Amino acid sequence: MHGDPVEAFDKAFELAARLAEAMRQALAERGLTASRAEVIYVLAREGELVQRALAEALRCTPRHVTGLVDQLEEAGLVQRRPHPRDRRATSVALTAGGAATARWMAESRHTAARALLGDVPGDDLAAFVRVADVLLGGVTA
Repeated sequence: MHGDPVEAFDKAFELAARLAEAMRQALAERGLTASRAEVIYVLAREGELVQRALAEALRCTPRHVTGLVDQLEEAGLVQRRPHPRDRRATSVALTAGGAATARWMAESRHTAARALLGDVPGDDLAAFVRVADVLLGGVTA
């Protein structure tokens, strides 16, 4: 049986929209946006970073990162520190509250994955990942 690429595309778009809205709502309940959550995610994964490296990891401008860090610092989730070896640079690190938020994000991701995909057979999940990789390759190309 051959599938219709347009139908598959429409399903992928619908899935992306629903997941994005669910994520937006869950983050909003914690006072976060997707951009702010991405900063927390990157810092949790990479550790303390200078703002320039954070901008590169987020694929955005240093000016945009400054605004995000300002907002997260005001919320008590990150802190700026002088760089230990470069006095012109400023590092950004998670606070205890930021680390707790990162743990909540990871737990929520695992819970959602199990709820949505836990009953899907492993072969189907592997096929889904292969198709998603093809789609992502096409989108980023």
